[in-house]
Amino acid sequence: MKRSKYIDHTLLKADAKEADIRALCREAIDYDFMSVCINPCWIPLAKEELKDSGVLVCTVIGFPLGAMRTEAKVFEAEDAVRAGADEVDMVVNIAKVKDHDEAYVTEEIRRIKEAVGSCVLKVIIETCLLTDEEKVFACRCAKNAGADFVKTSTGFSTAGATVADVRLMKETVGDGVKVKAAGGVRTREDMDEMIAAGAERIGTSRGKDLM
Repeated sequence: MKRSKYIDHTLLKADAKEADIRALCREAIDYDFMSVCINPCWIPLAKEELKDSGVLVCTVIGFPLGAMRTEAKVFEAEDAVRAGADEVDMVVNIAKVKDHDEAYVTEEIRRIKEAVGSCVLKVIIETCLLTDEEKVFACRCAKNAGADFVKTSTGFSTAGATVADVRLMKETVGDGVKVKAAGGVRTREDMDEMIAAGAERIGTSRGKDLM
């Protein structure tokens, strides 16, 4: 796979303006990134900017805490797809992971996957807040629920991706589910280490630097 196609070119800051989103989309086209990852309000704009480019529109739901009710996440997911999102990155309910509430975590992910249909669903487990055992638990729930990816981080908590976490996640989900490393991937060397550990997608605001 082309190096550029590992990258979800990301801008999720609350103060990002329309001009910033347009610039993000232009960069994604210029570098042939896999997607732009943006907040849901920008989906229609990004869809128009990226028309006929081959670059996908990725958005986030339940972001960044994952603590809203499942019904709210499902609505947000359905709305994102209606607006034109090709991929959806959801934040798992972290408290329910830490409580080992397997039924809740699995069913929430399953319902959101059902809501997005053929669109790619990535489940953000926020590794920096979990023990290794909890990371494994969250990844197994995501796999059992039919998620397409598990993702390390929102980039808005206490830390981002680590090579050790990517390796653990990939060992847990196997070949049927992919791993996205996000947060703190700043250099080509960082990216290469994540890919070697098993990452098949990189979420970063520094896509140009990684190229």
